[in-house]
Amino acid sequence: MARSLKKNPFVANHLSRKIEKLNMREEKEIIGHKLGEFAPTLTFARHARNDKKSRR
Repeated sequence: MARSLKKNPFVANHLSRKIEKLNMREEKEIIGHKLGEFAPTLTFARHARNDKKSRR
């Protein structure tokens, strides 16, 4: 079986229920967090298929 290129994030069921409850509330409290803390920083790059530079 081949390994997947990128795995999806895992969230437990009880935690996803808590997140849904927090999203239903009217007021959002994001106090004390840095600017850009929630920005996605993971960039998934893979090797080019036709890159033959390292081969002889």
